[in-house]
Amino acid sequence: MKMATEKMKKGVSNIYEFHSFLDPGCPITPMGPFRDNIRYFLQECAEVKEYTVEGMPIWCTFLVHKSKGVLIPLYTIEENVKSSVRTFCDHCRCAGWSHHLVSKRKYHLIIPADSEWKKHLDDGVFDDQTHILHGLIHSNGFGHLISLNGIEGGSKYLCGREVMDLWDRICTSFRARKITVEDVSRKHMMDLRLLYGVAYGYTWFGRWGYKFSHGSFGIMEHHYEKAIEMLSSIEIDQVIDDFRYISRSNVMKQVIACYRGLSNTPLITVRDLFRFILVVKSCNSVKEKPNVTAPVLRACSSRYLIRNAAPNKSVGKEKSVRYRKFSNVAASLDSRWPVRRLEFTADVIVEALREKREAIRFGSCGMSRQEARDAARLHIGDTGLIDYVLKSMNNVIIGGYVVRRAVNRATRVLEYTIQELRNCDQPEQEKLPKPFQDYNVNPGADAYTDVLCLYNNLLLSFAESDELSLAVRIVLDSKQFLKEWPFSDDPNDSLLRFICCILPNSNGLEAVFTKGYPPGEVVEVPLHSTIGDLKIAVESAMRDTYCIMDNLMITDIVGMEQLEDYEVLFGIVQSGSELWVRGFGLDLDSELKNEGGSDNWTVNCRCGARDDDGERMVSCDICEIWQHTRCCGIEDSEVVPPLFVCEACCTSLAPPRAQNSFEFGHYGTAAALVPCASHFGMDLIY
Repeated sequence: MKMATEKMKKGVSNIYEFHSFLDPGCPITPMGPFRDNIRYFLQECAEVKEYTVEGMPIWCTFLVHKSKGVLIPLYTIEENVKSSVRTFCDHCRCAGWSHHLVSKRKYHLIIPADSEWKKHLDDGVFDDQTHILHGLIHSNGFGHLISLNGIEGGSKYLCGREVMDLWDRICTSFRARKITVEDVSRKHMMDLRLLYGVAYGYTWFGRWGYKFSHGSFGIMEHHYEKAIEMLSSIEIDQVIDDFRYISRSNVMKQVIACYRGLSNTPLITVRDLFRFILVVKSCNSVKEKPNVTAPVLRACSSRYLIRNAAPNKSVGKEKSVRYRKFSNVAASLDSRWPVRRLEFTADVIVEALREKREAIRFGSCGMSRQEARDAARLHIGDTGLIDYVLKSMNNVIIGGYVVRRAVNRATRVLEYTIQELRNCDQPEQEKLPKPFQDYNVNPGADAYTDVLCLYNNLLLSFAESDELSLAVRIVLDSKQFLKEWPFSDDPNDSLLRFICCILPNSNGLEAVFTKGYPPGEVVEVPLHSTIGDLKIAVESAMRDTYCIMDNLMITDIVGMEQLEDYEVLFGIVQSGSELWVRGFGLDLDSELKNEGGSDNWTVNCRCGARDDDGERMVSCDICEIWQHTRCCGIEDSEVVPPLFVCEACCTSLAPPRAQNSFEFGHYGTAAALVPCASHFGMDLIY
């Protein structure tokens, strides 16, 4: 507390406790729209600095972190768009908000890196990526979380969760409307949007309510959700069997067996496994030795408890309820064949599976339906009987084996496999293979190392499967996430609140709305206001917020054209409604209309993208249409060719000939027809 005490002795005001700052009523309770709330905050909780950045005023609020004994500066910079060199917002463009009207002011909320706390901010502050926190909110309440760096990002005092909690309180208290974040966060060389997506169904930012906004390369929400579902539902045993004779499976088996031995509940799917390891990660490291009981840890999730790992106790016992003896299954079937013939046929199939497992030394030890059928026909002539038995063989116990039927993740072929049982009532726990020296993995010693091993060797190793490799690529290409604070009306106060939108036919405004309708503006008036009062309030709010509306005059409110301005609103329109208004006086000649800028560029990529998504693009030198370089077969490591002609223009200029289909490949044009990773086989995940 030394630094904080020194500041207090010097008479520095506006010092607040870090973890409770902007909790309800602490120290203020803003009630208006964002444009008013941010001003109220600066007036009550911040101190203006004696210097500026690029001519922009700076306010500072000090937050004390009691447990760390430090005083943390939170800077607020008001950027006036008309006098700024950054007139348009690249973040809005990449977030799909190119159609938003340009706001007059942007508010940057910044906590610099630890080493910069005692220094003045400089002119490069907006481009600095080392800030602990950098958020930007436009005066209309729409904004972006630009950077967040906790312990992993170099901070000595603040972890990412603490900073994110603060940012969420800021947005909630100031009544932000929508905030986006581009999730490219990585930890220990792992993309968290993939790791957390598989483990929890949402990204790390999902803890605070951020949801899928849109993906790159034409990825839609249903693509993303299906990809997450597909990856998280993969059964662990099937993965182990698919990779049985691949070197990395030995390490994976050790890691999986370790955590299965620690879990109080069965770890069946990939989601179960990753979620449990992340729970262990948040506790003390677990180091399990052979035939030694592992220590009991208090997990932070009641769903996944950790228990003592006792010898000879396998997770298989907990799963045995899924298996049925084939003799019982056969007896319950309404079959034209006697039970003994069904059992004999099943024994023949199991014997064929056992022989293949003993004979094969690489690849999958399972048998396809046709292979099992052909093997059984060597002993049984009735193909109808064989087909009937095969149809009934899934998770059944025959002799000393469990027979499973599942799709091989590598070959995508339905296969039958067997697993030995112990005492014929539970799956036998496989012996742990000796660890390979190529991997520095000691299962249980470090959860980070274990989850990294599984991340690299499991999630990123589905190259043989089109479906799964595509699902991984879709998740990694989904970077834009958004949190929305729904518009709400407080029925207990004496104000009427509306969302007011300008109609596109207002004095030629159609040209401004070519890429979509911008959001309306929050307007508040007293309870007994008149229609004329509402028009004045709308004019004031729009003029205060948007660059092209300095001289806006509202003429009509849709649905109230026949009413006089002196008539009271109460009883005519419900508070909380969306209202459409007409007016004139907009500066349509201004360049500051849409956040996407005044350039009339067009995106039309083969992946389905119709707007800039932040990925690298190239423009055709003939039609000037922009497309992703990746979709055109140009790798990210390659330089864009000086002359680029898209596939459509190539076809129109010179119809393709089968014998010369390779001609344009040398020039890096789309005519090379390299499949786009995000588009190829997209129908697989519908």
